[in-house]
Amino acid sequence: MRTVLLLIAACFSVSSLAAEKQLLWGDTHLHTSYSFDAYTNNNFTADPNVAYRYARGEPVVHPYNRTRVQIETPLDFLVVSDHAEFLGVIRHIHQQGVDTSELGLWDSLKARFAAWYLNRRLDERDAAQLFRDILPPPLPVREAAKDTTVGGNTNILPPMRSVQVDTWRSQTELADQYYQPGQFSTFIGWEWSATPGGANLHRVVFTDGDATVGQQFHPYRLLDSQYPEDLWAWLNETSAATGANFLSIPHNSNLSKGFMFDDRRLRGTEFDSAYIELRRQWEPVTEVTQLKGDSETHPDLSPDDEFADFETFPFYLQVNQSSYQAKTGDYMRTALMRGLALEQQYGANPYQFGVIGSTDAHTGIASAEEDNFWGKMATDSVPENKSSEWEPGIRSPDGWAMSASGLAAVWAEENTRESIMAAMKRREVYATTGPRIRLQFYGAGDFGELDLTSADLYAEATRVGTPMGGELAGGDSAPEFIILADKDPLGANLDRIQVVKGWLDAGGEPRERVYNVSWSGERELDAAGKLPAVGNSVELTTGEVSNNIGAPQLSARWSDPDYVAGQPAFYYVRVLQIPTARHSYLDALALGREQAQDHPNTLQERAYSSPIWLKPAP
Repeated sequence: MRTVLLLIAACFSVSSLAAEKQLLWGDTHLHTSYSFDAYTNNNFTADPNVAYRYARGEPVVHPYNRTRVQIETPLDFLVVSDHAEFLGVIRHIHQQGVDTSELGLWDSLKARFAAWYLNRRLDERDAAQLFRDILPPPLPVREAAKDTTVGGNTNILPPMRSVQVDTWRSQTELADQYYQPGQFSTFIGWEWSATPGGANLHRVVFTDGDATVGQQFHPYRLLDSQYPEDLWAWLNETSAATGANFLSIPHNSNLSKGFMFDDRRLRGTEFDSAYIELRRQWEPVTEVTQLKGDSETHPDLSPDDEFADFETFPFYLQVNQSSYQAKTGDYMRTALMRGLALEQQYGANPYQFGVIGSTDAHTGIASAEEDNFWGKMATDSVPENKSSEWEPGIRSPDGWAMSASGLAAVWAEENTRESIMAAMKRREVYATTGPRIRLQFYGAGDFGELDLTSADLYAEATRVGTPMGGELAGGDSAPEFIILADKDPLGANLDRIQVVKGWLDAGGEPRERVYNVSWSGERELDAAGKLPAVGNSVELTTGEVSNNIGAPQLSARWSDPDYVAGQPAFYYVRVLQIPTARHSYLDALALGREQAQDHPNTLQERAYSSPIWLKPAP
């Protein structure tokens, strides 16, 4: 018989679940008009001031369509993470002109945009062409990483170092200005945007330090190096010199051509203990879902997972799109399994990471709600514009290909920079694709007589068990897991809770399995452990959800039925919502269409916990 208990509402109250830690929601990946690609895509006005105000719940003016926009529920924390490359330069050129003495000798590409620079006139077609020309060509990745000019493309822009320094100073001071400990946390951060040969290896980097600390360094850029280990070495040196704490969060591994979670360094050499230690120190968390698709897994890599084909984004960040191919190093689940194997080889796991979601919006507007989604680029706030491809006539993404995703969920002692960063470093965090699904996940050798409906559940579960992101010691008997999930108070009901297990078999080969452990309604598992679909309550003429299926809360106390003592493994939770209308379908309805091209009408939003690792006894 299935292990499922519907929790009473009190079980999810703040007093019972979060007496010592509170659930905080944020976005660690947001671009403003200071990012070159945001500005060249018509975000002229949404600077960090707008970003912070929107995240706090204030109404703001959209940078492109000039309407009033407002987040449905304010965020608790935000990282403004503008590209370190040419920080604030395009904005400065367009608004204030450019010092021609800094331009040097331009090649033909630079000359094509000379009139745009000098006349301070942003023609939309030229701006789109500039954005495309910045994208790298599809070259062999390891060879492309050696190119310090990044294929010759990025240097089309004048350096204007003084503008970048002034912009960074302004950003650090604004972060401090909007920081309200206990209410709203802001972090000083940026994006390092290495894309050798079209392989996305981008990281968001941020510190819990203040402006005084932040102004002791300038953000590390891809022009400093395209190698992640060089970024980590810089973080090591800068942390020692300034006392700053940093985090580096990889994103869009789904577009990395297998290199984000590879089994060798980008330079082609083998891992060693120093490399693994640096990676574990600076990258304890990975962004698993965002606007450019979902990076949990892919149907080609997890063919037995009926929910693997979710918000796939089969496009690389390059000119001349080639056929997309999912690789082991591209996705969270296969990376976690590779980490188990690498630990056997090197004695430490380079891919023992927790997961969060964030948006990567370039609008200054952190919107991850399907019915309040303002696109990746400012131009995509207009439904008609979303049908336009990046490269007309060539297989490339359009605005509807973007996901209205995601959010970072953090279990922290208080809403401060230091507490949120500490939670991320211990991996007590999780991701959602937009809804504020409340999720708790604990593991233990044995929870004893623990009652899931007890008012003391939080205290007991944390006393006896290990929360998400932690480790369990393997024993002779299977570990137990407790999972508690509550729907978004303003959103749709829940369909099911699943546990995803990854392990190494007796031959050292990676394996995976998805278990349905709790679900709504009177459905029954079949012989293969599959569960009938929950149904679909979306009203197709309006996009509204009736919520007459699913459950507001689900819970499970589950033990692995396939446990093998001494077997390295990890477990993480996936919670599925009932179907809701996708943002593209809502646009189609508004436009009087039946569908938004080939994009699905509905989707099942979800939450992913950070894993709990099972460590066999030595």
